[in-house]
Amino acid sequence: MTDIQAVILAAGEGTRLRPLTKNRPKVMLPVANRPILEHVLNSVVAAGIRDITVVVGYRKEQVMTFLNTYPIPVNVVVQDKQLGTAHALSMAKEYVHTKTLVLAGDNYIDPESLRSILDKDNALLVARHISPSNFGVIFGDDGNLTRIVEKPADVPPGALVSCGVYIFTQEFIQKIREQTIPESLQNRIKEGMQISIVAASDWQDAVSPNDLLSVNKHLLRQVVDSVSGTIDKCVTVQGHAVIGKKNSLGPGTVIHGPVVIGEGGKIGPHVYIGPNTCIGSRVTIEPFTCIENSIIMNDCVIGSHSRIVDTIMGEGCICRDHLSSFSEKSSSVCGDRVTIGPFTAIKDGVIGNNASIEGGKLLEKEIPDNTLVM
Repeated sequence: MTDIQAVILAAGEGTRLRPLTKNRPKVMLPVANRPILEHVLNSVVAAGIRDITVVVGYRKEQVMTFLNTYPIPVNVVVQDKQLGTAHALSMAKEYVHTKTLVLAGDNYIDPESLRSILDKDNALLVARHISPSNFGVIFGDDGNLTRIVEKPADVPPGALVSCGVYIFTQEFIQKIREQTIPESLQNRIKEGMQISIVAASDWQDAVSPNDLLSVNKHLLRQVVDSVSGTIDKCVTVQGHAVIGKKNSLGPGTVIHGPVVIGEGGKIGPHVYIGPNTCIGSRVTIEPFTCIENSIIMNDCVIGSHSRIVDTIMGEGCICRDHLSSFSEKSSSVCGDRVTIGPFTAIKDGVIGNNASIEGGKLLEKEIPDNTLVM
């Protein structure tokens, strides 16, 4: 165990993941059937840190309710207005009394990467990324940061970017006057402070729905087999799978892992759930349906003879029979409580929360919240 503290920034909304973040903050989106924030907390704890503060803001009640269930107690600080990452960190100053690990609550980082910077004074984790213009691009010299440029438009793929994970001395944190951490880094460098650059070994951020599915796929590699519920003797389970309590799996159903299924669902008969899929709790999947590489959240109903691939579906969706949802360029997304009629196809579509789609439609564009498509 270390005497280093951690501050996790979990106040943001995640607007680029709308409509999924209209009703929940990004940190509460499920990957491997657990909130992203839980995976971050687990990495911090695995790195040996127990003194943890979480800064909450957007839809803070959901985050606070979840934190009350986490096995290790954490301090909670509220950022009333989302004015940037450094402003969020400054909200936690009263809890900071030693060197502090600072990290985002909405992307995955492994414990080994966290341990790699704990012996530094002021440092950040970096990684190469195929789409660096979505991040702070890093420039350095001899292992030290010289400049950070936020979301530049003309940087080639594979450039070095900030992972949003830092180790700061108490002095650094007490000096914060800026709104964002990149601004703080740039100003401390001008004042002569040395900021080290350390390569991360395993970092995953979810900027887009495609990224969210990638993070889900990545974390499903860590699945530890656990199968319960009522499973017909003619069900086939291949690969790694977690199947929660009080599920009913009908005959002829095939689970091809890695797959995680929540509790209290009814699946099959003759359903195929393929690799890299997470099914929430209380989900009904009717016969002759195939689901692969997808996230299906709690309380959804998916009709028979459906095929759902590369799709994220919010809570409480009701989809009638013969739904086809797939991706050619970008993952298909349904927000919460979407109703979809039979014989509907979604190709790279984004369906807003509470939308109602009559049957026999091809959906290829963004459909706003509360829309009726006739």
